[in-house]
Amino acid sequence: MRNVLIGITGPTASGKTKLSIDLAKELKCDVISCDSRQFYKELKIGTAAPSKNELGSVKHHLIQHISVVENYTVKDFEKEAFNIINSQFKKKKFIILSGGSNLFLDSVIYGIDDMPSTDKILRKNLNDSFEMYGINYIQEKLKNVDPEFYKRVDLNNPRRIIRALEVSIKSGKPYSSFIEKKHLKNNDFDVLIFAISVDRKKLYDRIDKRVDSMIKNGLVDEVRTLTKFRLYNALNTIGYKEIFSYLDGSVTLEHAISEIKKNTRRYAKRQITWLRSKKNIIWVNEKTSLKNLIDQICLK
Repeated sequence: MRNVLIGITGPTASGKTKLSIDLAKELKCDVISCDSRQFYKELKIGTAAPSKNELGSVKHHLIQHISVVENYTVKDFEKEAFNIINSQFKKKKFIILSGGSNLFLDSVIYGIDDMPSTDKILRKNLNDSFEMYGINYIQEKLKNVDPEFYKRVDLNNPRRIIRALEVSIKSGKPYSSFIEKKHLKNNDFDVLIFAISVDRKKLYDRIDKRVDSMIKNGLVDEVRTLTKFRLYNALNTIGYKEIFSYLDGSVTLEHAISEIKKNTRRYAKRQITWLRSKKNIIWVNEKTSLKNLIDQICLK
């Protein structure tokens, strides 16, 4: 039996953390996080990062390991993830790659072509356009140059949109052409990808309750302590930008909370759309037993 990389993905609030930890305990293996917001050590409450108890129960890698001031790319993640995978497979049969940032998961499982190097002038021009004309402007620009990626990207994440525009404009090819791989990479280990499916109403209820819990646990205070970092891309994401608007006095807290819930639901829909485009995914739900998953893994 070859070594097996197990991917655990699904929309936000679908239960990826719990399933990953439960599986890791049974298989006696580590977990690599591929949640792009949980990479940052300053972001805890607003990213729904695993608790200290959860992190202590199973060894996790690439979680809260960099600062929001660092420029961390998909290629950086891919390189670090493979270093960990190769190291772990020298002593263990399994490793779990878990998270809802599907572009990062795809970089390991499907591979991503080398992209054009960063063009600082072009990026500055795109950022200036965003600041001057707003997010709708860059959304429409992306829709024109890469309609495929437009359908799947989190349209409330200007950092992702600007990066896709930068690559598309500089290369003359759609950003999606670099990342939309249909076949698994030819690695020297086997891959099984499980995606968690949750009833839409139940998922939205979970999202609403999670946001309420974040507020109760101190999200506003967390965002307030991050004000000096607010211009960094990592803070221009759901849960943080809405609270910054509240702290600026431009919206009420009630409105900010409502926006977080709405934007998170939209993000979950796009995650599902992305996953449904993949062929090599095994969909599971809450009724799927841990034993059933382990049986499939061990038969690989």
